[in-house]
Amino acid sequence: MVPKPGDVLYVNGRASVQFGGDRALIFRVIKISGELAHHDWIWLIGYVLDKAGNALARREIFVQKAGLYRADPPRAVVRQPRRKPAAPTPASNGPRQATRATT
Repeated sequence: MVPKPGDVLYVNGRASVQFGGDRALIFRVIKISGELAHHDWIWLIGYVLDKAGNALARREIFVQKAGLYRADPPRAVVRQPRRKPAAPTPASNGPRQATRATT
């Protein structure tokens, strides 16, 4: 697989031994380095993502193309806007005034 900017990848021990076991990560590619590398190995620049899709750290990694897999992008958390308190109605503005009866 040849990644492109914007791809979200699952990087594990198949891509490089340094990402084996519990060191696997989800990585969003921002750039593929033009540096010369060994056959079928590439330098990727991007961000390590947490489970919510937030970028944790910017990294440059050296990996085998054959060991890369597209990952499902983490689902974004949609926050609902806070509701503004209801405006007071005219009937509820302050204490009521007593009315005098005239006779």
